[in-house]
Order: sequence, then structure tokens, then C-alpha cells
Amino acid sequence: MTRFLTSVAALGLMAGAAAADYNLTILHTNDFHDRFEPISKYDGPCSAEDNAAGECFGGIGRMITAIADARARGGENQILLDAGDQFQGSLFYTQYGGDMAAEFMEQLGYDAMAVGNHEFDDGPEGLAPFLDKVSFPVLSANIDVSGNNLLAGKVDKSTVLEVGGERIGVVSVLAEDTVETSSPGPSVIFSSAVDAAQAEVDALTADGVNKIILLTHVGLPRDKQLAEALTGVDLIIGGHSHTLLSNTNDRAGGAYPTEVNGVPIVQAYAYGKYLGELNVTFDDAGEITRIEGEPILLDASVAEDSAAVARVAELAKPLEELRNKVVTTIDEPLGGDRAVCRAQECSMGTLITDAMLARVADQGIEVAIQNGGGIRASIDAGEVTMGDVLTVLPFQNTLSTFQVSGATLVEALENGVSQMEEGAGRFPQVSGMSYTVDPSAEAGSRISDVMVGGAPIDMDKTYGVVSNNYVRNGGDGYAMFKTAENAYDFGPDLADVTAEYLAENAPYKPFTDGRITVK
Repeated sequence: MTRFLTSVAALGLMAGAAAADYNLTILHTNDFHDRFEPISKYDGPCSAEDNAAGECFGGIGRMITAIADARARGGENQILLDAGDQFQGSLFYTQYGGDMAAEFMEQLGYDAMAVGNHEFDDGPEGLAPFLDKVSFPVLSANIDVSGNNLLAGKVDKSTVLEVGGERIGVVSVLAEDTVETSSPGPSVIFSSAVDAAQAEVDALTADGVNKIILLTHVGLPRDKQLAEALTGVDLIIGGHSHTLLSNTNDRAGGAYPTEVNGVPIVQAYAYGKYLGELNVTFDDAGEITRIEGEPILLDASVAEDSAAVARVAELAKPLEELRNKVVTTIDEPLGGDRAVCRAQECSMGTLITDAMLARVADQGIEVAIQNGGGIRASIDAGEVTMGDVLTVLPFQNTLSTFQVSGATLVEALENGVSQMEEGAGRFPQVSGMSYTVDPSAEAGSRISDVMVGGAPIDMDKTYGVVSNNYVRNGGDGYAMFKTAENAYDFGPDLADVTAEYLAENAPYKPFTDGRITVK
């Protein structure tokens, strides 16, 4: 079992460390999701004006500076790791696939990367060109790609990094439900993450490697399970759940590192907003005797690398063409007026929720809920461009699927109508269900006549729901969804889903059908 010391007193004891001690600085990222441009505090696009005003975070320019600064202050032994999901999340991915990720990761000099589920969003065909463009190992022990001619021989189970005369083993595993959350195809075979990781750790140990990092893309809850189940792992660096682990942020999901079964676990949120920085001391036997660090917030205090900013601006030029791409034509306006969508059924809310539900209906999902505040504009009659859709849905929210009881659904609707008089953004636009709201009724009794699939809601039944990641994670007061079962927050971008639905249902005729009745 790995044991480590984090207290000030313990650090003081290490001042006289033996010469055999080995110090390693680990810089790590996860779930970058093609956020090459700075992001807002809501993780969406941030305007040039807001960026100049110091209100933005991240962006590849800041990431390059932050990594350079960390390397300059770190010791001689350093590695840079990524825990997966470089792909998907902005128009840069739509335009360039994995090419931009490959370009900047090569520039940054990554030492290894985990395969994330979104690396398979365009199938093996989307991942293979990226693998051909990078020089560092891309890892996943619990997938077998030998049956796919594009990927065979390009994804390793583990790697050994030679750093300062020591051998650092890195093993990776990927979420086993990737077949449901992405598109790896039938030729990519998944196996147990526990069994695959243990087999690889055992092989490295037998080869004399006594410092082993598990680089995962399974999410923090599963990382904790791996820490309990595995032997021989010194440290877990994770991704997938977009968790901020921190010792200074009161909204963090745990300490940095979080220890389970003597194994420290770290993760650094997502979207390039943080750079993980961990300083570790190993003794001669490969045991961790000291570990400290904290994710670095990439806010306005971190300067943007000018060359990277210029390169991103150059690569952004074709995106204007994408924004001007015609999705469909409509003969009537699509109503997304703020005053309407936050108080009653609106045609834009009907479109968006129908599109959400259609996208995941084959996953056993019955109901869609979209907060009215996430609808930011109307679309006039005539040609509908991708830019129009992005104006309506600018937040880069992703589809979230989960399961809750009928009682929880009614509780969610009660929350959604609880501030109608204030025009709050929580008002629920829906698909697959209908309800009646009486704004004048007492709190907790405003909702009635809830129907799902044409039948009265069963308070004890479990229903499959799709929403956006903001709502699922408790935004707009939807705290009852935070503990939902089988939650997956990282589906496709809601704007893409809506645009594709419009194109598939052309000519689309805007409508409302009485699914929401206001007394």
C-alpha cells in the first residue's frame, strides 16, 4: 500500500531526505474538449471584449504559458500527462477533427495520453489520424483494437517513461460504457478495467518498474473503486467526470489529492480551465513519501502565448463559413423570446426538447427537460444557419441522460415553475410529457396533470430523462437531479443536436401543441 505525507510537519521531516529519494513533478490535464479559445465562467464561449476585460479563463494560449511556467519552477524530473477527451466540444473539432489537438499537444510535449470516450465520437476513423500525428504514446489497457485495421498497433496498454534515470510506468483504462456514450464500433473490444489494469501493473512490476501511475478516463467514483481493487498502483490521475479536486476551492469535489486505500487520486476539472501540478517524492523502494500540489487556475493573471493566440485566430477563420452554413429553411419564426420561454411553452423550447429526446430515445429515455433560460434567441423565417442555432444555444451545453423517479420529476417541475413571476430561467420546456401549472397556487402544489407518454405519471416508477449538463448538475435550482442514477453528462453538443434535428425534419414547421398548460 502506498503511504504519503501531506502535513506541514511531515514536509519538514523530509528536509533531510536520503539521497535515494526521487522527486517527480507531474503536470496533468483532462477533458480539454477542444476549448482552444478562452472560456467564460460558464465554460462557454467568451467574447474578445470579456477576455480583454479579464473575465475569461483557459484557452490554449494560457495553457502554453502555464505549462512553461510550471516547468521553469519545477525540478529536473518532470512529465506531462493527459487523461483523455481532447476531442469534441467546440466548432474547432467540427472543422478539424483531432488535428488541432495533435498540433498543440505536440508543441506542448506531452509524455502520454489516455484514450477518452469522446476520442471515438467519429469512430476509429476519427481517432486514427490523430494517432498518426502524435509522437507520444496514447494508452488504454482495457480496449483491444487489434481487430480494427485503422487502429491496430497504435494504442498501447501502458508505457514506461525514462525520467532522470528512473522508470515510471503509466497504465491507462477507459470507461467500459464507451460503447453507449460514443462510437467505437464493433471492432473495438472492451474488457474489465480492473482486470486489464491489474494485469498490466503486474507485468510492469515483474519487469522491475516500482513507480506506477494509473492514467484513467473513467471518472472519480470509478477511480475510487479502482484504488480499492488494485494492488501496485502508486497514483491515479483521472478524467471523465470533470471533477475539480482542490485544497483551496470550497466548491471542489474533494482534496487534491484524494486518498483511497492509500492511493492518491487527482483530477483537474475540464476545458483547460486548470492545469494540475503535483510534486511527488518516492523512496528507493518506489513508495510515495511526500506528495503536494494544487490545480492552477488559468485566469486573467496567466498571460496568453501570443503565437498560440495568432495560430488559433488563423484556424478560426474557416469557422465563419461553418457558422454561415445553412441548416434548413423555415416558413414561420421559431419563437425563443425570453419572456415567453420562461413562462409558457414556446416553439423553440418544443423544437429543442423534441430534438433532445429524438437523439436518445433508443437509450430508453422517455422525457426531455430544457431550462427556458438556456434559450437565448428566436430565429426569423427564412434560411436557418448554424450561426443562428449557436445564437439560440451558445453555452456549449451537452446532452445529459439519467434516471429518476416520477416523484423526483414532479419535484423538478415544481422547481422549474417556482419563480415564474420573476421570469427565472429555470422554467421547464419539455418533450415526452405534459403538465399543468397554476402560478398562483402555493409552492409545492403548482404542478398537476403530469402525463408521460400519454399516461399519468407514476410517482414510484423510474423514468429515463435527458436534459443538458447544466440542469443535470443542479443549475437553475435542479438540485434533485444531482444524485440521479446512471447519469452521463457528456453527450453531444445541444446546438449540434438541434441543428441536425432541423435538417433531418426539413421542412420544419414551428409549433406548440399544448404540452404545457398555464392556468
